[in-house]
Amino acid sequence: MNKNIISAYTEDQASKLTGLTVHQLRHWDRTGFFTPSFAAENRRTAFSRIYSFRDLLSLQVLKALRVDMGCTLQHLREVNESLSHLGDDRWSKTTLYVLNRKVVFDEEGQLKEPVSGQAVLQIPLRAVRKNMHSAVEAMSRRDNMDIGRIEKKRNVSHNAAVIAGTRIPVDTIKRFYEDGFSIQQIIEQYPALKSEDIEAAIRYSTEKSAA
Repeated sequence: MNKNIISAYTEDQASKLTGLTVHQLRHWDRTGFFTPSFAAENRRTAFSRIYSFRDLLSLQVLKALRVDMGCTLQHLREVNESLSHLGDDRWSKTTLYVLNRKVVFDEEGQLKEPVSGQAVLQIPLRAVRKNMHSAVEAMSRRDNMDIGRIEKKRNVSHNAAVIAGTRIPVDTIKRFYEDGFSIQQIIEQYPALKSEDIEAAIRYSTEKSAA
């Protein structure tokens, strides 16, 4: 593994690595739901929000719970409070499950939510950690060959189509576009993207819908 991987990340880098928008990261910080490890008192200054690698792992789990699995933010706040005794590691070292859009957590071998017999999705934290390391290594290697290209990779965003060189799902770009966001406005949400990426995502979604 590359020993030169940095351990502090700007909000733009955190957005690119986790798939959360800068707007979401700032909102979570403002509301006290998730505050970066290194945060200046004056959030209006440059680089006032700096995330640790542990923060990235936690954010990746929260993104899976909130965006991919549909857990409500209010429910996640309640879970956050319930796990507060675990300190800063509550999102990155606890084994989590999702049942009916509710988080179930395993503490000392005991599930804290009754199991109804339906399938429970376990969030594989080891895989999240491994994937995040890979994403960090690849972050600075996105070259011109990736721009404007769509790809699918196993275990990345649940095997969904993403913008090449990122973890940003094509469907996310499609939803922004359908909601009336311009290409420039979408780029403001995802600064790592280029206009060619947005156009490719829209074209891919259109062709997929027509097929």
